Amino acid sequence: MTGPEIGRIDTPTARPRRLRRSAAMRDLVSEVHVRVDDLIAPLFVREGIDEPVPIESLPGVVQHTLESLRSEVSELVDLGVKSVILFGIPAEKDEVGSQAYHPDGIVQQALAALLADHGDRLVLMADLCVDEYTSHGHCGIVDARGDVDNDATLELYAKAAVAQATAGAHVVAPSGMMDGQVAVIRAALDDAGFPDVAILAYSAKYASALYGPFRDAVDVSIADGGDRKGYQQDHRNVREAIREIDLDVAEGADMVMVKPALAYLDVIRDVAQHVDVPVAAYHVSGEYAMIHAAGERGWIDADAVAFEHLTSIKRAGANIILTYFTRWFAEQAQR
Repeated sequence: MTGPEIGRIDTPTARPRRLRRSAAMRDLVSEVHVRVDDLIAPLFVREGIDEPVPIESLPGVVQHTLESLRSEVSELVDLGVKSVILFGIPAEKDEVGSQAYHPDGIVQQALAALLADHGDRLVLMADLCVDEYTSHGHCGIVDARGDVDNDATLELYAKAAVAQATAGAHVVAPSGMMDGQVAVIRAALDDAGFPDVAILAYSAKYASALYGPFRDAVDVSIADGGDRKGYQQDHRNVREAIREIDLDVAEGADMVMVKPALAYLDVIRDVAQHVDVPVAAYHVSGEYAMIHAAGERGWIDADAVAFEHLTSIKRAGANIILTYFTRWFAEQAQR
């Protein structure tokens, strides 16, 4: 007695695996390529220190001295990196964040030094906000009720933009999420004789829980346990982001940004399909730190996950990625 007859299995006519059979083949047909040219390195420079200070929650990232910053940027340029964005930590803070726009503020000193070192070979960007510089940790002037005064804050941003442009910034990047900030900054730059300085607007910056390590990096804590939900975006909203993007583009933004990146890939995709200016995304400190923490515990392959993260951001539609992995990626690209 014979067993049950096994039916004939038809040979597949479609074989997508043909295009996945080797690394060379996968590279040949890949739809998305992340390049060093796509990346911006966020860098921190601190006034009043004699040597770089490691940031515990951002492994491999430091608060630079002016000289160590110059050395780091030279090494990045040698690796093929073409853009950096600077964040400053002043020796003294005050209620209005005056070091953000002081001609000799630490970021202004850094911009001048880097421009002298690299000229137009490197795109110099400066974060334009005052939270790193204010004693209360908010992104603007705080009124008697404890709220950030939007219109009074715009005056600070205008002064900071001109100070950064004077020092050598090619791009200023307003991150405070104040209404009308791009229009005021554009007018201030034009009036001061800087019509060619571009604006990268943090247009869709969400009030995220993923910024903790960054606040360690810039020594920021919000007084009285407050938060920034009154001016940064609600994480539940997408249409709000599109409205903010439209307003910033209409006011003169040359590029727009979504921040954070991984939790907002849907927003990146919607924005990229909606506008005709370059779209940036910020792979933020918490996203970076989580990869390192899990990698250190052996739970994930940190390098492989970092590549996945950056690729997913590019695949969602970002033209530009701000990431603390920039140096690592550039080093990998040269191997």
